[in-house]
Amino acid sequence: MKNIRNLAILTAAIAMPAFVTNAADMAFPDKCKSEMSSGGDMAMQSNQMSGMAEYQMETMDGMKAMNMNMMQGMMKKDPDLSFVCGMIAHHMGAISMAEVELKHGDNAEAKAKAQKIIEDQGKEIKELTAWVDKEVK
Repeated sequence: MKNIRNLAILTAAIAMPAFVTNAADMAFPDKCKSEMSSGGDMAMQSNQMSGMAEYQMETMDGMKAMNMNMMQGMMKKDPDLSFVCGMIAHHMGAISMAEVELKHGDNAEAKAKAQKIIEDQGKEIKELTAWVDKEVK
């Protein structure tokens, strides 16, 4: 189980910019916020989805699947397995979002980032899945 802790530390170190000391230091950019409610009322959010563009609907579908899988993974009784399963789902969500960008996006730099995310996160999913196969009996 110590190997997964080392993997977690390494993954966090790679994922965070050098100037960020911990997750609490990161803030969601104001420019990324929308008028859509953040209250979590799924019925209300479902109604708001009816006016969304195709790319927004596809992104939301991917995020719903990610959230369901992530919650299932996080409910594992073993903290290491919980982390790994949650991260697999999280990475799958990132790939889903990146695929939407490749399909609908116009900006070459954003599309290049999306392609890199697909490659990097896909590799990590394979590594994390291999860990699950090896460690979980």
